[in-house]
Amino acid sequence: MKALTILFLFVSALSFSQNSIEKDIENIEEKMIEWRHYFHQNPELSNHETNTAKKIAEHLKSLGLEVKTNVAKTGVVGLLKGDNPGKVVAIRADIDALPVTERNDLPYKSEVKTTFLGTETGVMHACGHDTHISILMATAEVLSKHKDKINGTIKFIFQPAEEGPPPGEEGGAKLMIKEGVLENPKVDAIFGLHINSETPVGTIKYKAGGIMASVERFVIDVKGKQSHGSQPWSGVDPILISAKIIDGLQTIISRESKLTDEAAVITVGKITSGTRFNIIPESAEMIGTVRTLDPKMRELIIKRMTEMTETIAKAYGGEATITFQNNTSITYNDPELTAKVLPSLQKVAGEDNVQITKAVTGGEDFSYFQEVVPGVYFFLGGMEPGTTEAFPHHTPDFKIDDKGMLLGVKAFTQMTLDYLNNH
Repeated sequence: MKALTILFLFVSALSFSQNSIEKDIENIEEKMIEWRHYFHQNPELSNHETNTAKKIAEHLKSLGLEVKTNVAKTGVVGLLKGDNPGKVVAIRADIDALPVTERNDLPYKSEVKTTFLGTETGVMHACGHDTHISILMATAEVLSKHKDKINGTIKFIFQPAEEGPPPGEEGGAKLMIKEGVLENPKVDAIFGLHINSETPVGTIKYKAGGIMASVERFVIDVKGKQSHGSQPWSGVDPILISAKIIDGLQTIISRESKLTDEAAVITVGKITSGTRFNIIPESAEMIGTVRTLDPKMRELIIKRMTEMTETIAKAYGGEATITFQNNTSITYNDPELTAKVLPSLQKVAGEDNVQITKAVTGGEDFSYFQEVVPGVYFFLGGMEPGTTEAFPHHTPDFKIDDKGMLLGVKAFTQMTLDYLNNH
């Protein structure tokens, strides 16, 4: 009888604890929406998120967290130590906006203007980072009220410059790692999410392994020999060579890449050459991107692009060199960790609402964190019910339903507590 009484009290305490957390999550929704509207109305570009960081830091300090500012220029890190020892989990949100002029008719529409790379433009949270900030601030507040239920430590990472730092500057996840964000204390696992305008509210999408692509920027310099346009035989045409290279590069995807394993993309987005209609120019420059979802495919494609570029140019009497700049690695969800946190996601969203997704060829610098520690990154539904046309990310009409954020808080809270308390 005594054992049964103790068991009853233990189960009752667990139930009360869970109900208490759920109540705190529900109660924070209104505040979270207010934060989101503020950030949406006051967006800041990469490495310039000064006021955004200030508001984040003030909130974390009000919760009693240990707070570091100016991490990787404008990043903020909050540390919450549980009452019991254990592992260290990091949760990350990106905080920068984009040089996009908003077209939405919202009461909290962005009216911010700036000059970006010499062009006048608006500034807009056209990728949902305003929701990511607000979700993580809310998660921090909820968990800070339940330190007694935390076996370990939680790092809340608010990362600047996910969209890429300004030319000539460092920034983003790479710089945060360089400055030691995953150390002191050393992080054991990291979680992140991205809200999605084309996924219904209440839905979570995930994938073990590669979920977002590595992003390489490449530049091909072609050297020919200038001549009069009426006498092509007296020169070497770099424009013709460029066309042949572009054609050849696509065969790497269509004939050499095993696309039944993972997708891959090679795109030439810009060609610059020549000055006049009747002059064959001396040189040409091509700029493009490579997207891959498998490390071995990535290695093969880059190797073959290098070989093909040089060989094709030589075959037509010219020279060509190719250089690569890595913008993001593959956003790779550790399969073992993904399996462990899946029940947590299903618990808060319902099994039918947690769906396996196909990988996307967009990139995310969350991938750099995952190269250092195991991580899980998932997509959160932000499309308002009844929407007939959902505008994609990075566009002036991009829109997110505020109601999508609460599930993000539930997911982060459940994943984090389950991970720490099961270790």
